[in-house]
Amino acid sequence: MADETRPLEEARCFSEIDDTASLSLGWRFDSGKRGATCRPVLSTTLSENKKKYMRLTRKFCLPALLVAAASVHPSIAGEDDDSNDTAYPISHVVVIFQENVSFDHYFATYPFAENPPGEPAFHAKKDTPSVNGLNEALLTKNPNSLQPQRIDRSHVNTADQDHDYQAEQEAFDHGLMDKFVEFTGTPQGTGPSKVMDYFDGNTVTALWHYAQHFALNDNSYGTTFGPSTPGALNLISGNTHGATPTDLAGTTVQGTVIGDADPTGDIASSGTTIQLSGKNVGDLLNAKGLTWGFFEGGFDNPNASHIGSDGNPKTDYIPHHEPFQYYPPTANPSHLPPTSVDAIGKTDQANHQYDITRFWEALHAHKLPAVSFLKAPAFQDGHAGYSDPLLEQQFLVTTINELQKSPEWNHTAIIIAYDDSDGWYDHVMSPIVNQSQIQDDVFTGSGATGTNAPLGGFQGRAGYGPRLPILVISPFAKENFVDHTITDQSSILRFIEDNWKLGPLGGGSFDALAGSLLNMFDFDHRNEPDRRLFLDPNTGEPNGF
Repeated sequence: MADETRPLEEARCFSEIDDTASLSLGWRFDSGKRGATCRPVLSTTLSENKKKYMRLTRKFCLPALLVAAASVHPSIAGEDDDSNDTAYPISHVVVIFQENVSFDHYFATYPFAENPPGEPAFHAKKDTPSVNGLNEALLTKNPNSLQPQRIDRSHVNTADQDHDYQAEQEAFDHGLMDKFVEFTGTPQGTGPSKVMDYFDGNTVTALWHYAQHFALNDNSYGTTFGPSTPGALNLISGNTHGATPTDLAGTTVQGTVIGDADPTGDIASSGTTIQLSGKNVGDLLNAKGLTWGFFEGGFDNPNASHIGSDGNPKTDYIPHHEPFQYYPPTANPSHLPPTSVDAIGKTDQANHQYDITRFWEALHAHKLPAVSFLKAPAFQDGHAGYSDPLLEQQFLVTTINELQKSPEWNHTAIIIAYDDSDGWYDHVMSPIVNQSQIQDDVFTGSGATGTNAPLGGFQGRAGYGPRLPILVISPFAKENFVDHTITDQSSILRFIEDNWKLGPLGGGSFDALAGSLLNMFDFDHRNEPDRRLFLDPNTGEPNGF
């Protein structure tokens, strides 16, 4: 094979480092097959033209060099020993937890987009696997009272749908999946509800490209029925029980959270608040001395806001989206900042709860925690009513682009997941793995979702709930792969528990039932370190660096 090595000055340049650094590592630069990047490859001996190289420009492909170097020298990535003692070759998990999307709402027709003129076009790779989406019959002869319609990129601002615990069960209609218009649909202005409608790859373009390049699951669900707070709690503990007050109309029943309420003590909370007992994954990580953090937009300044998709200001920080704040041992009720960048991820006055900007400080200082949960500023979290897919795409793409440029990328798994369905139509009946008998349960009859005793003896946790998207983006993710393994929000919790050998939470946690995410990975045949996908945050299309 011909040697494609070219002089350093011919490589595409992005930053400056000391030229002796690359040579001391034994790297040369290879043009590879991609005209848009330069690629460092390991050289067994230094070039005979070393003196010439030492005289060349000091401009190199810094992101590519560091990413490749980190695969051989983990210390270059600034990784602590605690993050390297893992069951899998994953030193960092970054969970991007977005808002209120059913699987069909974003992937109903994947991988086929309409591609009208003037919109970012999407054309699937050859041999792209199909998903369990909407077929011709469900698109044109749907049993619901309205037919699904494609939402154009020019009409992304949609109304928030009803996604209460009981309303979602009523929409399921004993598994017939035909009452969404009546029970979760809300009018779009003066017109009919769009609850049945969906976006395609001309709008959720980035997510479709990520699915092409990495791994998507089409059989994943909310752990229970209900809105944001239960979903967030299930992510970190697999448990919505242990709340006080124990019975709060529309919010808690017999000590179980079924609705939204702000966390007790949070300086940004309002209205009647709730507190949770029991353990969450933060307790397990602390016990192992591992670094971790929850990073949410607006945490440093709860009054900060941006203009949402509806044209109105929306506060960046939403207290009931921050699950660790419900548990006193992992809360930072006064929103205190970390004492230093080095302290991010460690136990100090911030207690692992941070503003989203602290995540970037840690990443750029190569102090990325082992486990990071990211919550976008509200206007970019994808929640219908005040956010939309295009604003969400800006956050997702900017975040993932930046992570892929970092040396930490080489040992990172990014998981994109959602807290609830917002009540949007999805045609798949979820497996009911846990039954419940409270007044809000109506799935099999008045006051009942089955007759069996619930997990842990805790009522009000009927599930699984609606089907939700989940994607894994990683050098170890299978490429252009659709996983059909049954998983739920607590499967993310289980992956973290298994990777860092934390053990299960117990106490009635759904982690005991959770399906595994492992089928979305290939740890035996690792893809090349620079298998990265850089997208344009506005169009969602591939963009090189």
